[in-house]
This record gives sequence, C-alpha cells and structure tokens, in this order.
Amino acid sequence: QEQLVESGGGLVEAEGSLRLSCVVSGRTFSRDIMGWFRQVPGKEREFVAGITSTGGTTRYADSVKGRFTISRDNAKSTVYLQMNSLKPEDTGVYYCAAGLDNDVNYIGLGAPDEYDYWGQGTQVTVSS
Repeated sequence: QEQLVESGGGLVEAEGSLRLSCVVSGRTFSRDIMGWFRQVPGKEREFVAGITSTGGTTRYADSVKGRFTISRDNAKSTVYLQMNSLKPEDTGVYYCAAGLDNDVNYIGLGAPDEYDYWGQGTQVTVSS
C-alpha cells in the first residue's frame, strides 16, 4: 500500500528556514516524479516544486524560485524541500505527491494531474 509521510513543518519567523521531508513506501520511488504543493484555507492547492525520477529536471513556482530547493535521495525513498528566506505568505499545509515518471517534462512537473498519490500534509507557519 502506497504511503507518503511528510515531516519537518512547524512555526518559524520570517527569513528563517525549514526543511521538509517526505518518505515514500509501497512504491518504486526511483520511477516516480515527486512534487510539493501547498494549500491555505479558502484557496486551491498550488504547485511549489517538482523533480523528475532521476533528479535531472526540477521546476519551481515563481514565488519560491531562488529560496526553495527540491531534492531527492532514491536510496532512502525520500524527497526534500529546503525552504530558506521564508515569508509569511509561505504559510500553509505542504503536501508531497508522487506520480509515475512517464517521461514527464518540465511543464508536466507542475500539473497536479501528473501525481497520483498524496501525503497527509505538514503545517508550515511563518510569522512576521
């Protein structure tokens, strides 16, 4: 049974840093694209970052470029999101997601429909 478990969220002051982790089980992690999305109450879930199965291609939302870095360790079936220079508008529930990498391209990494499995989310709160 597929399972995605996020951790690393919490409360941090503006300009601080957090690193989120997502451990995947029940899937062949090395064949999956992985993504991070976030959601705040009253808004749709939005794409944050994505990475192909080999790590060769990454994509970021414009709002986080230069501040966030997505990476993966296929030996540990884990994807990470390093978040630096956090802003209050980064507050939200962060979800990791997995989908089969059928030659997903740069554009596809940002599409929720490319992801089939989702974690339960971890809360990130950035205070001003």
